[in-house]
Amino acid sequence: MTSPLPLVALVDDDKVFQLIASRSIKATNFKGTILQFNNGGEAIEYLEAHAHEELLLPDVLFLDINMPVVDGWTFLEDYIDLKPRIQKPIRIYMVSSSLDPKDIERAKSFEEIREYISKPISQEKFAQLVTLD
Repeated sequence: MTSPLPLVALVDDDKVFQLIASRSIKATNFKGTILQFNNGGEAIEYLEAHAHEELLLPDVLFLDINMPVVDGWTFLEDYIDLKPRIQKPIRIYMVSSSLDPKDIERAKSFEEIREYISKPISQEKFAQLVTLD
């Protein structure tokens, strides 16, 4: 059973990015809900709490690398452990201002990551990524 309206999660400690990303996503005619988490720990706690509630799980998750408390890499390790209990496939995109080839290669090593995207992200790119067809 799929959610009647899509759910997108932004996992990023940068409030400006969260604001711009939310506005950009909404400007694409997005009719769903946008969840915002300030670090990977908050996002993992949410996913654990709702692992069996498909309608409350995000369809798409935008994940920053560098965050306080729990960074993007640690989130991914925790997510991999949690993934068998999650009742819905989640499309994860790693977003970062890092252009370090090591980060890009490391992101490619995770099958859970659909794509590594450098900030800033255009409204057109968000439109492409949040479309659930």
